[in-house]
Amino acid sequence: MTPIMIGGTTVAPGTEQRIDLPVARLPTQTMLSLPIHVINGHREGPHLWLSAAIHGDELNGVEIIRQVLEQVTPQTLHGALIAVPIVNMFGFIDQSRYLPDRRDLNRSFPGSARGSLASRLAHLFMKEVVSHCSHGIDLHTASNHRVNLPQIRANLDHPETYRCAQAFGAPAMIHANTRDGSLRQAAAKQGISVLLYESGEALRFDQTAITVGVSGVLQVMASLTMLAAPHQPAKGKSSLESRETKWVRASRSGILHVQTELGQAVTKRQKLGYIADAFGEATRRIQAPCDGIVIGYTQNPLVNQGDGIVHIATL
Repeated sequence: MTPIMIGGTTVAPGTEQRIDLPVARLPTQTMLSLPIHVINGHREGPHLWLSAAIHGDELNGVEIIRQVLEQVTPQTLHGALIAVPIVNMFGFIDQSRYLPDRRDLNRSFPGSARGSLASRLAHLFMKEVVSHCSHGIDLHTASNHRVNLPQIRANLDHPETYRCAQAFGAPAMIHANTRDGSLRQAAAKQGISVLLYESGEALRFDQTAITVGVSGVLQVMASLTMLAAPHQPAKGKSSLESRETKWVRASRSGILHVQTELGQAVTKRQKLGYIADAFGEATRRIQAPCDGIVIGYTQNPLVNQGDGIVHIATL
């Protein structure tokens, strides 16, 4: 096993180290740093990164990483674990998805050392974290007052990525193309297998989402033979696999009444709820456009025509 150097700090085999990597100063001149926890095992093995709060208001992943770190030690680890619980520390402090200039960090990779604040932070993450790794798991939640079923999004056509997605064991795994500027796209271009875990909602802890996430991360590590003592897989059904998802959109503006649940199997034309005015008049039925399972929906009852209101994964 070889030492790992991040930001000028060397983490020797069989040790762990907390590193605060300087990023930028606030207007008050207070320095903000990227918090990184490195566990370098005694034995050779894959290098896995865990990242959360790339969108600063997505908090479940922060707790998932904390609980995973409680269960992994250098003595039990083959390879290395590099954990970054808060990537977008600016958004985290402001309880915002974005950086101060309203840029989306997950549309700014691989970044540039001389670009915008988002671009510089993305570049730093790629250089100091991703470059050391063979695999990655990026932890997210839903946004915009929405909630998501625990799910893995990944390139299921890539054999190693598909194997890791199966090992994670989320209720659903969805084949998803990469988006320009995303961390997943930038890492995949370097030959790294990346899983994106989505579950729960912004600015809330969801205990189911956290439990599934912690178990999933440990199961992926076991499948990569990173853990000396294999983690016992969670009992239950295997992941449902989907190649396509569809949004049900509001056909009119009004007050939304959702009558479905996350993970519910639905059939084409099944009623999912309705939209009405404040008096309950002029209701408009919402129905499923296809067979599938519900993987997300909006929790804000005030909707405009064209808003995405229920997300369905086809099976």
